[in-house]
Amino acid sequence: MINYKNLLFWQRSMVFVADIYKKTMSFPREEQFGLSGQIRRAAVSVPTNIAEGSGRDSKKDFAHFLRISIGSACEVECELMIARDLGYINESESSVLLKEIKEIKEMIDSYKNKLLE
Repeated sequence: MINYKNLLFWQRSMVFVADIYKKTMSFPREEQFGLSGQIRRAAVSVPTNIAEGSGRDSKKDFAHFLRISIGSACEVECELMIARDLGYINESESSVLLKEIKEIKEMIDSYKNKLLE
């Protein structure tokens, strides 16, 4: 079993979740159960799938959960662009968040590929 807490991409994804929660606090109240809730769930899904997959019996199973985590990261990217286009976050904020989730996604994918070698 792999200790997910030692994985840099898990650590960064945890910080990212906190950043998403902070940013979405300023979204309009009517988005609490809409875009705000959806982007939070997708962001939380990134580190939780890493954690869950690390406890599985095989590298293949772990890689499957890493794929799910990457999918959630892609969802967050899309939702950040929607939030930007709706004016809920500005261009500068969205650029920082999009850059961070892209880097996390690339780290996860690289690790996944090494698992499957």
